[in-house]
Amino acid sequence: MRDRSVAKLKIATWNINSVRHRIALVARFLRDEQPDVLALQETKVTDDLFPADPIRKLGYVHQAIHGQKAYHGVAILSRLPFRETSTQDFCREGHARHMGVTLQNGVELHNFYVPAGGDIPDPVLNGKFAHKLHFLQAMEKFFAARKSRKNDPVLLVGDLNVAPLESDVWSHKQLLDVVSHTPIETKLLGEAQAAFEWTDATRRFVPPDQKIYSWWSYRAADWEASDRGRRLDHVWASPGIKDALTSQKIVKRMRGWQKASDHVPVVVELDV
Repeated sequence: MRDRSVAKLKIATWNINSVRHRIALVARFLRDEQPDVLALQETKVTDDLFPADPIRKLGYVHQAIHGQKAYHGVAILSRLPFRETSTQDFCREGHARHMGVTLQNGVELHNFYVPAGGDIPDPVLNGKFAHKLHFLQAMEKFFAARKSRKNDPVLLVGDLNVAPLESDVWSHKQLLDVVSHTPIETKLLGEAQAAFEWTDATRRFVPPDQKIYSWWSYRAADWEASDRGRRLDHVWASPGIKDALTSQKIVKRMRGWQKASDHVPVVVELDV
């Protein structure tokens, strides 16, 4: 007999690349996939102009928003109430790049938008890359300081802007000196992952030698035919909740939607 204390929890993360520009796609995704919680990144809007009402009408009445004008910005949209919400300043530039909530069921969720880092993978020549490395180090320090709570039910989601494994990019050899897959970025992301003993939810279900992506550049004439993607979007589970994971999927078909974001959602399900 099924344990009646166990409930399904479905969580999605998506870099929307302007929520106002793509609010119709957000609504379509929510209707199609019916997640309990959707974490958005790169919302590109101040809190007062966030399109809250159309999302609320779809049942996502609990909204934690941390935005800024034209750039960055994160939001968590939920059917489930929040016990608390908070933002942490991982970002030395003061950008809106983190939102944290604790759901009514006790699950703690951190939504991140890690800086992209510009085009030159040199922190001396490129301040944006230096900023990215600093942000990743701040993530590691934050969760290392909380390691005594690793057995709590905690999830980290978002556009982490790093493709850590060779199979997370279309060509490991050609992208080794391209921002998002350089050795220093993958090293720092690995240290942030180790700091809380996070489990990579996608790779829990997809073998590490199997190629899988969540982002395809707008520059490609035919993104699907060339399939030169990268896995930049992630869901991590703490030791306290990793065994509750039951499935994951990257919704690749959505890259082909009209006016699509260059990222597609990552969706996980848990029994909690």
